[in-house]
Amino acid sequence: MSKVEEKLAELGLTLPEVAPPVAAYVPAVRSGEYVLTSGQLPMVAGKLPSTGKVGAEVTAEEAKQLAQICALNALAAVKSVIGDLDRIEQVVKVVGFVASAPDFTGQPGVVNGTSELLGQVLGEAGVHARSAVGVAVLPLDAPVEVEIQVRVRD
Repeated sequence: MSKVEEKLAELGLTLPEVAPPVAAYVPAVRSGEYVLTSGQLPMVAGKLPSTGKVGAEVTAEEAKQLAQICALNALAAVKSVIGDLDRIEQVVKVVGFVASAPDFTGQPGVVNGTSELLGQVLGEAGVHARSAVGVAVLPLDAPVEVEIQVRVRD
């Protein structure tokens, strides 16, 4: 078990199986020293735990937890490409999309669910640049979607 997975276990979390794509794409690709994930929905055992807009059907706190699930799914996608999460040198960029009610402006707090988890399990390597974007709707009516880019060592 990698040190990253040990840290997850200390938090009571486990790395899920890679979420199967819902369209014509792959979960992650490697380009040189980088691995880029596709957008990861907060799928748990093939299902979304909740759907709807943040600030309407979904609370900001619920959405933050869903963003953490997105991060776990993104790490699983990275692992599927590199085999060992301890090879991550740096999370370079996180992009979070939040399906938002028209008056909801707390997207950064929602995406903190991803950022905080990456920091907890990767330490300094988990510190990253980030965008948190409010959108009208996401695939399958998911409240949150996250993609990450990481730099890895051979």
